[in-house]
Amino acid sequence: MVAIVDYGVGNLFSLKSSFEMIGAQTIVTGDKEKIMSADRIILPGVGAFGDAAQKLNKTGLDRVIIEEAKKGKPIMGICLGMQLLLEKSYEYGEHKGLGLIKGEIRPIADVIPKDLKIPHIGWNALVFKGKKSDIFKYIKEGDFVYFVHSYYAAARDKNIIAATEYGAELTAAVQDKNVYGCQFHPEKSGNVGLNILRAFCETEV
Repeated sequence: MVAIVDYGVGNLFSLKSSFEMIGAQTIVTGDKEKIMSADRIILPGVGAFGDAAQKLNKTGLDRVIIEEAKKGKPIMGICLGMQLLLEKSYEYGEHKGLGLIKGEIRPIADVIPKDLKIPHIGWNALVFKGKKSDIFKYIKEGDFVYFVHSYYAAARDKNIIAATEYGAELTAAVQDKNVYGCQFHPEKSGNVGLNILRAFCETEV
């Protein structure tokens, strides 16, 4: 069972539909017990980092996610959900993240050419970093995925498993053991995205 965390932020039902397309059992829930009993956890998110972090904190789901990660349960953050996995963000101030991945969230405006549009919206190719991650076992380098973001993850090199090019090299995906994050939207990335979700469902528990 895959628990998609419902904390008032995120594109929950398109994610649920994507998992159903690959035959995975899912539940959209904000119930701590149901999240703890699931085999895997998806942390979605759209919008501003500070608002999302505050909602997670108010519900107590931040502590649940951290504890489940420490137990070795596979967890994937998507878009803003990925950013929340890091230690902090500089989006409209400074905000504390979950700290499951070392690094911080910074504006892409600081690193891309001034003539490029923000947010970065569209299809971009993945460039694998380091040893190929198990969540990429059904896709190949150069496959395209769909991005919508104005901030990027400045993570440690050893935790960056994929990057993409948008006037500069930007982090596309991160991993630290059982904790994964995709800056792009697998649920909006066609068969490539479905194959990433399929591989996530097959990661070791």
